Amino acid sequence: MEKIHCPKCNGISVKNGFQNKTQRYKCKVCNKRFQVSYTYKAYNSNTNEFIIDLLKEGCGLRSISRILKISKNTVLSRMLKISNSIKVPYFDKQGCKFEIDEMFIKIANGENQNWLIYGIERVTKSLIGFVIGGRTKENISQLINKILLLNPKRIYTDRLNIYPSLIPKEIHRRFRYCTNKIERMNLTLRTHIKRLSRKTICFSRKQEYLEAHLRIYFWG
Repeated sequence: MEKIHCPKCNGISVKNGFQNKTQRYKCKVCNKRFQVSYTYKAYNSNTNEFIIDLLKEGCGLRSISRILKISKNTVLSRMLKISNSIKVPYFDKQGCKFEIDEMFIKIANGENQNWLIYGIERVTKSLIGFVIGGRTKENISQLINKILLLNPKRIYTDRLNIYPSLIPKEIHRRFRYCTNKIERMNLTLRTHIKRLSRKTICFSRKQEYLEAHLRIYFWG
């Protein structure tokens, strides 16, 4: 008789009753209960990989739901689960040049204006970090302080009047075209992430889903 192995720990499993006339098993090692096969598509082992790929290629929530034949609520819950499991890489290279910019985003939370504030290393375009919220000194300083710990050679920004009070004058630069690389990344983000597209009905209803989507796009 063929032995059934646990999909979680590969331990030997034994029969553990029926559910909807389908045999279920229980692992002797980790006590996980499972079925050999599932009819609902979300239980496929590669579902998470498909969700990551589709999120990075501009598919919206309902598009992913239709393509994978799973509910939109399942897509949302998987997004959060995938995002929480991502280990953010630590950028520790000293003396680099960085660009910082703000991009307007739509979140269905009333009259508040929301911005994606983020910074990149100029040569590798590595993301240093991002903040979602208003263009306030408190929000922007979170990103600036993180970059200043890397002893930057230069920090390039636009002419927003908050930056001079946060960045030392000797390393701060604000001239025309100095943020070309991050401005091009803004366009890439709006192209690849449907909830950031302009002049459409696509937007985020909650900030946590947008943050999860960005974490998956940048580091997933």
